[in-house]
Amino acid sequence: MKAADFDFHLPEGLIAKKPSDKRDLSRLLVLHKNGKIEHRIFGNLPDYFNGGDLLLLNNTKVFPARLAGTKPTGGRFEFLLVKKIGVDKWEILSKGKYRGGISIAEGFSADIENETARFSYSGDFMENVWRCGDMPLPPYIKRKPVPVDREWYQTVYAEKEGSIAAPTAGMHFTGELIGKIKDKGVSVRCLTLHVGIGTFKPIKAENLSEHSMDAEYFEIGKEIIEEIKKTKAYGKRVLSVGTTTTRAIEGYFSCKYSPIHRFSSASGGHADLPIQQICGYTNIFIYPGYVFRVVDSLITNFHLPRSTPLMLAAALCGAEKLSGAYSIAVSQKYRFFSYGDAMLIL
Repeated sequence: MKAADFDFHLPEGLIAKKPSDKRDLSRLLVLHKNGKIEHRIFGNLPDYFNGGDLLLLNNTKVFPARLAGTKPTGGRFEFLLVKKIGVDKWEILSKGKYRGGISIAEGFSADIENETARFSYSGDFMENVWRCGDMPLPPYIKRKPVPVDREWYQTVYAEKEGSIAAPTAGMHFTGELIGKIKDKGVSVRCLTLHVGIGTFKPIKAENLSEHSMDAEYFEIGKEIIEEIKKTKAYGKRVLSVGTTTTRAIEGYFSCKYSPIHRFSSASGGHADLPIQQICGYTNIFIYPGYVFRVVDSLITNFHLPRSTPLMLAAALCGAEKLSGAYSIAVSQKYRFFSYGDAMLIL
């Protein structure tokens, strides 16, 4: 398939700049695999679960990875923390090239060399980041981050810090809604995939088979693997919340990952992981033609044209059905992207 097959026109006004007033009051488009479409709200989600089903969530936590500092000349330099690559050294992303020092705040500075930054600081590094950084809102949300984004741009079950983008399908859940799902006899389990810049990199290759995903770090408890096997054996469904959750679990079951061991320095600061965790990096790219090993249904948001999350959703329900659903979503003025509405693919 070609990247151009996943292009569509989206009016600028349908890009959500902030979330719904209440998380579970966002709209929910339900796409059945027979093509039937329903229009609900996210709070209706428990209607689609059955006892014995398994719901998988990504409990990664977004940190305020967007930093800015002052050059010796007085100019401003803004950048995004992408990945830790050494002691106090990070890969960064910025609009312009720069080499030299910057002052971020009192007791917090960095030496920049094009695409890397080495930091000097007092106290704990991440405490300084939380003190000085802004939440890394996507560029299509054309406004400055505000303090409340630290709560908005996060799931209510976020626990393990490490993402530079939110697993946005999960942002519609409330604690109360998760409780209602559990009351139906559904098992709710968390894994972790730290979302990196690779999820959002544009596809430059025209043929999808030529595109390579950046690897992203994940952790899955061994007990979750066993529960998945039992759920499938009993003929029940595994429902995945978001494309990041899906990539983690399908990456493992498809053997499309590089494992790391408990005491490996490659874990990037995760050396204290308990032995019951499966840890590694996956660069799995899921697009139409992929055979799902685990996931039966997907809860997701409405994605950007030509994006890899859009292609993953199409792989589950079929590109033609997804295209039709998106056309209806546009005509019905659903809100798109990170702070937008949700979709359930059954």
